[in-house]
This record gives sequence, C-alpha cells and structure tokens, in this order.
Amino acid sequence: MSLTGAAVVLIILRDVFHTLWHPTRHGGLSRVVMSLLWRLSTRGRRSSRTAGLAGPVGMVTVVATWTCAVAMGWALVYWPHMPDAFAFSGGLEPSEHSGPVDALYLSLVTIATLGLGDIAPSAGWLRIVAPLESLVGFALLTATVSWILGIYPALARRRALALRISQLRRADPTAGRAGHDVGAAVLGQLAADIARVCVDFLQYPESYYFHDGSGDISLALTLGHAADLVERTRRAEHPDTRSAAAVLATALDDLATVLDQRFLHTGGTWQRVLAAYARDHGSP
Repeated sequence: MSLTGAAVVLIILRDVFHTLWHPTRHGGLSRVVMSLLWRLSTRGRRSSRTAGLAGPVGMVTVVATWTCAVAMGWALVYWPHMPDAFAFSGGLEPSEHSGPVDALYLSLVTIATLGLGDIAPSAGWLRIVAPLESLVGFALLTATVSWILGIYPALARRRALALRISQLRRADPTAGRAGHDVGAAVLGQLAADIARVCVDFLQYPESYYFHDGSGDISLALTLGHAADLVERTRRAEHPDTRSAAAVLATALDDLATVLDQRFLHTGGTWQRVLAAYARDHGSP
C-alpha cells in the first residue's frame, strides 16, 4: 500500500513537471481535463459565458486534482504504519485514530504545512518522509502561482495581437504607393507577434482553452484578416512588401501547424486550419 501511495505521488509530480516545466509537451491530466471542459462548454448552442469559464475552471480543477491525489497518495504511505510508527497527543487514543480518515487528515495537515502536532511520525524513516510531503505541498503552491503568471501574460499577448490585426484591417497601411515601406515594416512586426503567440501555444498549450469572446480581441476571429492581408500584398510592386508578406505567410503557416498538431488535427492547409480554429472558438 505504501508503494502504491508513492507511485501515485510520483505520477502526479511527473504530470506537474510536464505541464509547467516541459515546454514541448502537454501534461496528461491538464490536457484531458481542460479539453473535456472545453468540449462540454461549446457543445450545441454556444455561449460565450460558458466557454469563457472553461479555461479558469479547468485550471482550478487540475490544481485541485493534483493536491487531492498527492494527499491521498501520502495517506496510503502513512496508513499501514499507524499507530505503531506515530506518536499521538495525550487527548487521542492511538487505536481509535489509526484509520484511513486519520491518515488522510495527517496527510492534509502535512501538505498544508500546518504542523498541528497531534499526530506525528516517530519512526526514523517517516520523520524524513513527512517533511518531504510539506516540501511537495509548497512546490505545488509555487507551481500553481507560476502557472497563473505564465498563462495570463500569454493570453494578454494573444489578445493584443488580435486587436493589432483588427486595427490593421481598419487602417490598411499597405494601401497606395506611399504605403509600401510602411506596409513592409508593419507586416514584419505582425509576423514577429504571430511568432510569439506560436511559442505561447507551445509553452502554455492550456491557453488554447481560454475563450477570447467574439470582438476585436479574439485571435480566432481576426486571423482571417491577416490571411487576407497576405493575399493582398504577396504580389505588391515593392520587393520589401513582397518579402514581408512571404514572412507573414510563413508565420501563419507555423502557427497553423502548431494549432493542428496540438488541438485541431485537420491535416489540411494553413487556411483550412485557421478556419477550423475560428469555428472551434465560436467565430464565423
């Protein structure tokens, strides 16, 4: 039983590692939970309110599952050795406080670093193992804060890019001969911003399951305008504009590749992938 509990703890720690500190992989639990909540929130008639809850609720669910699983795993480590390997305070009868609930209570108190001391390990190896659980609890707290501090700046960059594309659509800086040089610079900057968002989807794939709404801050809605911009400028007279359009097309293709391999699985062209991305996020 103790080995089973240790295996549960190691599996959860591996999932935390692949979710937060491995830049090229999904964590298994986060992928399953967040994709399931996303599908449930977007089934049938779409509601931006329910879709908008999928990402935050998914993160809370994943963190809660991590914490509960680690606590239960450590409880399985403690339970077979109660009461002989533990010291109890004077108000507690060891034979009456050695069940699975008591083991779970001890695990929760330890992982929360409360240190109440009414039940404490007395065996030598348990006096080493119990503080390790406190360290894991502190690591989970730190990991949760790091996850939040990584996800939300990535969302801000994605929404800023969407707004930038919308502004370009309205301003049309490539119109007219005088706009060739300006258009090339703008297209190059837009390609760089798309590359950053592409990296964000690789580094924080869970950010895909956050809904941006249906306005100008929705990347799924505005990426089509970037594709139109490529088509309008790839045959421009000025060579700098043509070169910048080619770079922008490559950036869109890279982004579509990441979206298709990680989330959509259409196997089509980048235009088809971007259209599927728009449909998946409720955009026409």
